[in-house]
Amino acid sequence: MTELTDRYVWAAVRTVPEPQRSDLEPEIRELIEETVEAHLASGEEPSAAERAALVQLGDPERLAADYADRSLTLIGPRYYLAWMRLLKTLLATVVPIVTAVVFLAQFLGQGEVGAAIGGAVATALSVTVHVGFWTTLVFAILERAGATDAGLEWTPEGLPALPDHSRHGRLPDLVASLVFLGVLAGAVLWQQVRSVVRADDGSVIPLLDPALWSFWLPWFLALIVLEAGFAVRLYLRDWSWAAAVVNLCLALAFAVPAVLLWSEGRLLNPAFLDAVGWDPAAATGGGWTVASIITAVVVLIAAWDVVDGFLKARRASAPVPRHPVLVDH
Repeated sequence: MTELTDRYVWAAVRTVPEPQRSDLEPEIRELIEETVEAHLASGEEPSAAERAALVQLGDPERLAADYADRSLTLIGPRYYLAWMRLLKTLLATVVPIVTAVVFLAQFLGQGEVGAAIGGAVATALSVTVHVGFWTTLVFAILERAGATDAGLEWTPEGLPALPDHSRHGRLPDLVASLVFLGVLAGAVLWQQVRSVVRADDGSVIPLLDPALWSFWLPWFLALIVLEAGFAVRLYLRDWSWAAAVVNLCLALAFAVPAVLLWSEGRLLNPAFLDAVGWDPAAATGGGWTVASIITAVVVLIAAWDVVDGFLKARRASAPVPRHPVLVDH
């Protein structure tokens, strides 16, 4: 048995309830071994025999559904899995892209964060309903029309990759997070004491309003420290649903004050703006301005970070076959 078998088993086991997984995995492995032995007995090479055995057993999710006595019926069992996979893909790609485009268009056009968010949420709900309805309708028509399975046949090449729950696999994320957070904290401190913009008397003119040191800049620095600790925690213990919620809270704690301070014109130092000849109204002006674009970028980055956290938590919660040994280093 190779990694191909492990991927097949994982693809099957992850679709059944937790109590059934420990019984299902050895049964599927035994079935694969018996099928492979039959192909080997006919003179096939081991790798070819394994692939032929998996093709013979068919889609792992359908096999798992048979073992779990779970009916794959909504539009009919013939296209159920193809419908479900396509629907998930469309919802994970089309909805976020359209939502982001609508948010940017409304925000850059009106300059109001609240209205842009409201329009984006309404659009996301509408697109979700339309994607679900029209995708289901197409497959229902295919089912009733008796269309062929051309292009929908299952092959082992479509098996998902095994998740890597080892610390070694999480090390690049830890390094990238710590480097980014270190640069961000250093930039906040550097602009206060080593800004390239200076007054006539040679004194430093910080980019950020010095009045923010009374609360908000220490707040952001404290969040950076918490984010660094959170990154270390993820390296040691991996993602979970609780970690995704913490990530959501940290993202909101950073993005919401930053956007409000920026939109209210309280983030940048007025003396800095005067020294470089920037229009102070740029921090609050609407329309297609640098200020509105920066606000949109901050919101979108925070939103993607939150979504990515929940996606990683979902992947981390998926079962891993016991056969491959993934040991933390």
